Amino acid sequence: MSQLIVRNVGEEIVRALKRRAARHGRSAEAEHREILSAALQADIDRESFKAFLASMPDVGEDADFEPSRDLPRPVS
Repeated sequence: MSQLIVRNVGEEIVRALKRRAARHGRSAEAEHREILSAALQADIDRESFKAFLASMPDVGEDADFEPSRDLPRPVS
């Protein structure tokens, strides 16, 4: 497990963290971990665009997706 050291945190932030931790029955360190996890979970869960494209089913032929080349069309 990695460690993270956060420096230059204002006293008011530290006090608020300790109050919040006490409300949740956790240590300040555990509360800090929970806040970081909650804030970053969406980034962790997000599938990469490459993975999204790779997950798409392989259907049809390339010619099925070519644009129609019947231009120019008459103006009505």
